[in-house]
Amino acid sequence: MSLLKWALIMLVVSLIAALFGFTGLAAASADVARILFYIFLVIFLVLLVLGLVGARAARGP
Repeated sequence: MSLLKWALIMLVVSLIAALFGFTGLAAASADVARILFYIFLVIFLVLLVLGLVGARAARGP
């Protein structure tokens, strides 16, 4: 699996964790879910940009 696919998987996992944390189902882990969400969001965006730049470079001018 490529890193971009792993980043998408981790983003979904963190969104699910954030959903549980933000709705009060897991109040003790809400802060952890919030932190994980933003960490994986940043990782996803960085990998998305790198993937797009790499695809353009591989395609050529």
